[in-house]
Amino acid sequence: MSSRPKKHSLTLRGHRTSVSLEDGFWDAFREIAAQDGRAINDLAAEIDETRGEDCGLASAIRLFVLHRLRAR
Repeated sequence: MSSRPKKHSLTLRGHRTSVSLEDGFWDAFREIAAQDGRAINDLAAEIDETRGEDCGLASAIRLFVLHRLRAR
């Protein structure tokens, strides 16, 4: 598993964007989306809509994953 962030493309509300996350975060993000029965694009769009202006999308996804894993 790589500790270097890898760039992946997402489509948020019809617009393409790329997000760089480490493999572990991508894996956990996909697992959470699957558990919730959602596409990662939809989940990423929801995170994007609720994040603050001072938080980038990649950071917001990492925090979301951390929160979900701690809630278990």
